Amino acid sequence: MISVATTLLVLPVIPRLAQAATILAVRTWPADEYTRVTLELDHELKAEHFTLDNPHRLVVDIEGLQANAELNRLISKVRPDDPYIRSLRVAQNRPNVVRLVFDLKQPIAPQVFTLKPVADYQYRLVLDLYPKIAQDPLMAILNKPAGPDVDDPLARILEDISRNSASQTASAPETAPVPKAQGQEPPKVALPQPTPTPLPEPTKPSVPSRRKRMVTIAIDPGHGGEDPGAIGKSGLREKDVVLRIARRLKSLIDDQSNMRAYLTRDDDYFVPLHVRVQKARRVRADLFISIHADAWIKPSANGSSVFALSQRGASSTQARWLANKENAADLIGGVNLGSHDKSVAKVLLDLSTTAQINDSLRLGSAFLDEIKKINRLHKRHVEQAGFAVLKAPDIPSILVETAFISNPREEELLRSGSHQQKLAVAMMAGIQQYFVANPPLAHIADAS
Repeated sequence: MISVATTLLVLPVIPRLAQAATILAVRTWPADEYTRVTLELDHELKAEHFTLDNPHRLVVDIEGLQANAELNRLISKVRPDDPYIRSLRVAQNRPNVVRLVFDLKQPIAPQVFTLKPVADYQYRLVLDLYPKIAQDPLMAILNKPAGPDVDDPLARILEDISRNSASQTASAPETAPVPKAQGQEPPKVALPQPTPTPLPEPTKPSVPSRRKRMVTIAIDPGHGGEDPGAIGKSGLREKDVVLRIARRLKSLIDDQSNMRAYLTRDDDYFVPLHVRVQKARRVRADLFISIHADAWIKPSANGSSVFALSQRGASSTQARWLANKENAADLIGGVNLGSHDKSVAKVLLDLSTTAQINDSLRLGSAFLDEIKKINRLHKRHVEQAGFAVLKAPDIPSILVETAFISNPREEELLRSGSHQQKLAVAMMAGIQQYFVANPPLAHIADAS
């Protein structure tokens, strides 16, 4: 008698067919800096890619996928003004393998990677199309001509001192004073007057040269691209409103003859946190201002807040919670960790100094002084926590939570163009107040 176990052993083994992945969404994020293409799926897939020249193309083969209507929608998402993609073709290259062919407008250095589920996203296949020659962030701000040094607060102070010294020298008597005219009271003691020592003529090095010294402000609109940030009850997205405020602040700064502004992102795309820091340092920013719109579990929370970095832990439970939430932006926005030197990034983000933090606290206090004129303050002092985006070692850096987007009333204020302008004006006044008390010093490289 044959046992049941023996019967099972001789049954034919039928191979299980791999189930094709389901595409949940397709998205594109074109920008001058790079274009991102995202395929969101219900499970992780493998992809291989290569580039071709004459003409320039990117070819991506995705395993475990069948061409379908949802994937074909990706073709219609390519915008005519995309700086990198001219057109896209989708085809079933071989069974269970879909091929995407991107016809390109310029040579690229692509990054293709996958992301595991996080927040509201499932598995994602990400294609980042970077230019072969990376854009220099300095070129984004060098088009604005510099104003004369006299508009620099430090130059004004030193020039006034020099002018007063020169005036005293010009009016100094060359001989002993003569007696007063007849009718006036003569000197009580007629002693010979000592010859005064002439004041030294001011030397030119004591006054800044007419070399142009521009103050550079790095403005960092939080979130962007795949990372929407907080979302209000009516659907207002943090990434959108903070970009609008940042653009308004940039306009106000650029209107100053001795200032220029640089945006870490100027469109709807994602920038990793450490790259925002690197960009600010690359343009030799004098200040770094990260703009956000807070959210809390209770819709009643309201008011504006300003945060600086802390090396000794958070100043409150809420500050710690917020820092953890903001630091998770890289996971949501999607960072290709394999393309970065993690040790270099860690060193960069561990170099913050006590001097930088103290300057940041002064800058934050100036901002609170101005913002409280247009909105209630959630906390009346600058709070501190370990925000990764504030870890530039040599730039005073603050994070401004303009309002609670989770509060219906404040969400409506944030949606208003007039309130966005009020916030930008208040920040501009905070910058000016800070520089009045802390005049910008000349860069070492600016010395002749």
